[in-house]
Amino acid sequence: MATLVLSLSPGPDNIFVLIQSITNGKKFGLAVVLGLMTGCLVHTSLLAFGVSAIIKNNPAIFTFIKIFGAAYLMYLAIMVYRGGDAISLDGGTRNKKSISNLFRQGFIMNVLNPKVTIFFLAFFPGFLFSDSLSPIIQFYILGFLFILVSTIVFGGMALLSGQISTFLVDNKRTGLVLKWVQIIVFIGIAIYLFIG
Repeated sequence: MATLVLSLSPGPDNIFVLIQSITNGKKFGLAVVLGLMTGCLVHTSLLAFGVSAIIKNNPAIFTFIKIFGAAYLMYLAIMVYRGGDAISLDGGTRNKKSISNLFRQGFIMNVLNPKVTIFFLAFFPGFLFSDSLSPIIQFYILGFLFILVSTIVFGGMALLSGQISTFLVDNKRTGLVLKWVQIIVFIGIAIYLFIG
């Protein structure tokens, strides 16, 4: 549910998907989605093997990671609160790009974004669900759930780009509602991580 809400909230990734879908076509937007989600798989792997080693060797450090994660999510909530609530669909280029170029751009955008790594580090450890199952397997399950939900949401945005852009332009309060939903989700997850 948290992933669903966060995927629906306006951010650089889903706005970029929407812009490319509107300016170049739906299949080009889907190429960006595939690139972004492939990048998420890289972040999941880094998290699974890096954090799993920490958990195995030192539970106290894992507790610190959870506290850091809660603090980071609170920071994100504050940044969203301080930011505007307008959703801008400007900035799309009218130069048609190839599908492979947009896939590559989505992948590089995601992999080279340190905020994604930090977000995964803050988000995933609090949702580990088994004492008997390997943390590596659990991180991959969580990663694939995140990728699946995000792919459905972002893919839907690409396929319904025309209707979504019209809705966003016609309904000025949508940005404000999504802003506050995002803040509530960040704070809720932060509290869950802190007390969990």
